[in-house]
Amino acid sequence: MIYDKLFEHALTRVDPERAHHLGFGAIRAARPVLGRVARPGRPVPAMGLSFPNVLGLAAGFDKNAVGIDALAALGFGHVEVGTVTGEAQPGNPRPRMFRLPEDRAVVNRMGFNNDGAEAVAHRLAARAARAGSQRPGRPVLGVNIGKTKVVPEDDQAAVAADYEKSARLLTPYADYLVVNVSSPNTPGLRSLQSVERLQPLLEHVRRTADAAAGERRVPLLVKIAPDLADEDVLAVADMALAIGLDGILATNTTISREGLASPDATVAGVGAGGLSGRPLTQRSLEVLRLLKGRVGDGLTLIGVGGISTVDDARARLDAGADLLQAYTGFVYGGPTWPRRIVQGAHA
Repeated sequence: MIYDKLFEHALTRVDPERAHHLGFGAIRAARPVLGRVARPGRPVPAMGLSFPNVLGLAAGFDKNAVGIDALAALGFGHVEVGTVTGEAQPGNPRPRMFRLPEDRAVVNRMGFNNDGAEAVAHRLAARAARAGSQRPGRPVLGVNIGKTKVVPEDDQAAVAADYEKSARLLTPYADYLVVNVSSPNTPGLRSLQSVERLQPLLEHVRRTADAAAGERRVPLLVKIAPDLADEDVLAVADMALAIGLDGILATNTTISREGLASPDATVAGVGAGGLSGRPLTQRSLEVLRLLKGRVGDGLTLIGVGGISTVDDARARLDAGADLLQAYTGFVYGGPTWPRRIVQGAHA
């Protein structure tokens, strides 16, 4: 494919973060042309919403909600923006994104770089105003919220207030809301995945979202790490059912480096960060199966992590996923990848 040759001979010579910005800019510029192509697939009902198709773009690609509709025009049925934090922050020092082509993987330690909840809410309000009566047929919009780095993770009240700010400002524009407590790139964030800390946080975000949404009820989900022990995955599932959560995203990136094809020296040179892409496929599938076995049809399950091929997508759906998301598979697969996956998954 043309994109494969471009990726191998050109994009791999460009810093990954710069390549992302260049590629994303090109997608936004092409939106008028892309928008004339019908979105593939068939509708999927979930959480009281109608998703245009089964595949969504995972959080992390459009952190600041600047290209939602252009991305949807590539074939994604839903786009999850963020992760957005209560306060704007620059993220971690560069370089902070790395490719492992031998593994069709990416390592990132971006650190929730984003414009902050106020700026993103303003942007989403402007988008909603432009849309007017054109809302039907637009992608389902998810908003992923996380903790501002400077907020101490051991100060439960401060953490709750930080998430509350994001939920209050962003819920009015979201079709669904995701609480991210599973990125490895914000110090201490994953400690919030323990049920003892996670449950009161989710309940607080639920109350905030309900107050902000007016007459609507905006579904609330949580995104978990693949590195949780099986018993902790099941504990989160039980808690989600108990408090009436709408769904779980399985999974975020991993801190594991086991089984990589890339040379050890290359992996060591990349350093810390969350690994995404093909090496995550098996564990994400295992976590999804654990969740499905526990919750049955009681929650919406979104399979994300290591979906690179049509077979990966079908395996995730067969394991109980209601919806799918991807990011790294899209990076390696190129602009036609979403349509190929949707058409294959729906075949």
